Amino acid sequence: MVKEYPTEKIRNIGLIGHGGSGKTSFAEAMLFSAGVTTRLGRVQEGNTVSDYHPDEIAQQASINLSLLHCEWRDVKINIIDMPGYADFIGEVKSGLKVADTAILLVKSVEGIEIGTETSWEITKEYDNSVIFVINKLDAEHSNFEKVVEQIRQKFGHEAVVIQFPVNEGTSFNSIVDVLKMKLLKFSNDLSGNYVEEEIPQNLREKVEKLREELIESVAETDEELLNKFFENGGLTEEELKNGFTKAISERKIFPILCADSYHNIGTKRILDFIVDYCPSPNKKQVSAILKNDSSQQINLNYDSSAEPVIFVFKTVSEAHVGEFSFFKVYSGTLTRGIDLVNQSNGTLERLSQLYVMNGKERKEVQKLYAGDIGAVVKLKNTHTNDTLSTKAFAVVIPQIEFPEPVIQFAIISKNKGEEEKIAAGLHALHEEDPTFVFTVDNELQQTLISGQGEMHLTIIAKRLKEKYGVEVELGEPKIPYRETIKGKAREQGKYKRQTGGRGQYGDVWLVLEPLPRGGGFEFVDAIVGGVVPRNYIPAVEKGVRDTMAKGVLAGYPVIDVKVTLDYGSYHPVDSSDLAFQIAASMAFKKAFMNANPVLLEPIYEIEVKVPEEFMGSVIGDISSRRGKVIGMTAEGSYQVVKAYVPQKELYRYSSALRSLTQGRGIFKARFSHYEEVPKEIADKIIAEAQKQKEAVEEE
Repeated sequence: MVKEYPTEKIRNIGLIGHGGSGKTSFAEAMLFSAGVTTRLGRVQEGNTVSDYHPDEIAQQASINLSLLHCEWRDVKINIIDMPGYADFIGEVKSGLKVADTAILLVKSVEGIEIGTETSWEITKEYDNSVIFVINKLDAEHSNFEKVVEQIRQKFGHEAVVIQFPVNEGTSFNSIVDVLKMKLLKFSNDLSGNYVEEEIPQNLREKVEKLREELIESVAETDEELLNKFFENGGLTEEELKNGFTKAISERKIFPILCADSYHNIGTKRILDFIVDYCPSPNKKQVSAILKNDSSQQINLNYDSSAEPVIFVFKTVSEAHVGEFSFFKVYSGTLTRGIDLVNQSNGTLERLSQLYVMNGKERKEVQKLYAGDIGAVVKLKNTHTNDTLSTKAFAVVIPQIEFPEPVIQFAIISKNKGEEEKIAAGLHALHEEDPTFVFTVDNELQQTLISGQGEMHLTIIAKRLKEKYGVEVELGEPKIPYRETIKGKAREQGKYKRQTGGRGQYGDVWLVLEPLPRGGGFEFVDAIVGGVVPRNYIPAVEKGVRDTMAKGVLAGYPVIDVKVTLDYGSYHPVDSSDLAFQIAASMAFKKAFMNANPVLLEPIYEIEVKVPEEFMGSVIGDISSRRGKVIGMTAEGSYQVVKAYVPQKELYRYSSALRSLTQGRGIFKARFSHYEEVPKEIADKIIAEAQKQKEAVEEE
């Protein structure tokens, strides 16, 4: 039987940080130290518990969040190992949504990187407690003091040193612990065991100073403690422990700890720290929205005796098993076989089997209490971001807000006739990863996929092949150009056909003139004296509209024109709707070509956030993309540049920005308006369209 844990015996820990900061190795060290595994897995050898997906083994990096757990001193620690690369930011948002405490790993040489900052911002959004672990202290140029300074500058002086390394660098094995007031000496056999020794004389002054800083920091987080601190000149052990725990829970203190996860140094002490000082779920507040009563907000407080409420934060599709839904229990006690209502769509779902996960390994459990994290398989209509609760208690947990896509590719199928298979595969992949979006553009006849980066979309294409057996290539999306006019022209369109029997006759004069940008289309009937009978006017308008949809210059829709029908003639026998449609199309094409026609392109407004030192190269790059900078503002040590850039020039921009800014620049983009294409570029587009048209006609 798998053990059950009450809420106060649960800790939910999320491992976050820049790519390569050692999160997966740290998770391995935790599982190994707690006896879940019998050996330390290695990312390089592809045998870790959390990076089990073939893509992750090939990339030697986490791509999906994975769920792990272990027991330490009778407490269940749920561990969510999350990717560090910007392409997989959606996984971090999902994982931190349900973690109570985030362990933010920072490399001891490189210090703070863009991934450190991005994940820190998400902990603010979700109000997670945060522990900094300075990792890889065995690195040759390790510099603990420098990294501490960076952390405090970047994230505030609430970051407090709880441990420091004694001999960082290649022979690292000793840590001084400010809480224990001992030197911890770790064995070199990967067991993670350590012995406690007295603090050497030369370090005593430093430790006592740090201890004083810690006590003062804790006292300052609570008025009652501050009074006691002044009255008694300090705090008792119990006051310090309780005050410290509460301050961590409320984000008033961020402890800094030490590790070398690769050699399992520091892990066991950090596990102790998690049990002793990190909040159990019921120390955190969680608000939900009551559906039936004017969307009133209520607090759930992780009460195991209340009605059950669960929230699905991740969907994983496994071959031979189906869809796994990872969830957190926000209220009540979940028992196997329970029926719950999906509050997003009203479907009744039976949770026939409940599991706890360690990577891809799953174990069945009978019960999960409030605050715990588990998985369920084969729910019919439940996906990421859905809340399930009992009929009697209709509540909704606020959803995860996923970031907007920053890159787009067109999908080109390698084999004909696989459109349906591709659509079904893309739909399933979107359910697993909501930061990946696809749309079918009927105008340009292409399927577009959008996501968080080139690696992100390359992996989506790879999974389409592996899971759904369809091979696709990623290419540059076609651009939805538009055609319009800058001048005015009046032309005749006359369609006359005499064959045996009834002929065809339609004759119209059209005036074309430009409308302001965004003006759309205006059709004016200015016929006087019935020269074109009333019943043929709709056919004239239809002929104009059909021609506008197909385009005249290069096959793109025409916008922002006013068309006036002001003269024409008809034949009492041979005129017909069709004849007037054709005549209108002829007149429109002639007038359009004589009214100074131009090509328009979509312009996007982009917002680029970069560290000060990269401003010059980013602005230079925007100019080289025909962009216009429209504003700059400072945001901390970052600069935010706003600019208008043609959509055509934004292809692969996210990759270019990353290489320009050493991975530290981020951007958002949204459609703004249409603008005229420069003549030399327009000529090329028109020539290309003409070539394609001829090729199609030859076929």
